[in-house]
Amino acid sequence: MNIKVVGIAAGILLASTSAFAQSSTVTGAAGGAATGAIVGGPVGAAVGGIVGGVAGSVIDPPPQQVVTYVQQAPAPTERVVVKEKVVVGQPLPETVVVTPIPDDPKYAYAIVNDQRVIVEPSSRKVIQVIQ
Repeated sequence: MNIKVVGIAAGILLASTSAFAQSSTVTGAAGGAATGAIVGGPVGAAVGGIVGGVAGSVIDPPPQQVVTYVQQAPAPTERVVVKEKVVVGQPLPETVVVTPIPDDPKYAYAIVNDQRVIVEPSSRKVIQVIQ
């Protein structure tokens, strides 16, 4: 009985994953469920959804005007390099200086390891890596 309930819950969660993936970057429960389903089937989806829900949440992409601003912002004269990989959902190291976006204080940016990244200023969490 429990396996059947887990299977149904995993199916519902996987169905909602595709809807989330169409509108934003998916992490957290939906991303964990998708990864868990690939690795371990329906039971993996249920476990992945729980683990992902604890580890993260859905991160909405910033508005296009913020992305355009960061793409066009002049690069600093001094190059910033860190050993850690820049990952969406993870904070930048404290040694990296983030610059606020003048027209939208909900966002800031930095250029790290030759990558332009948009971050949440208060937590320094990476919202988007611009390719």
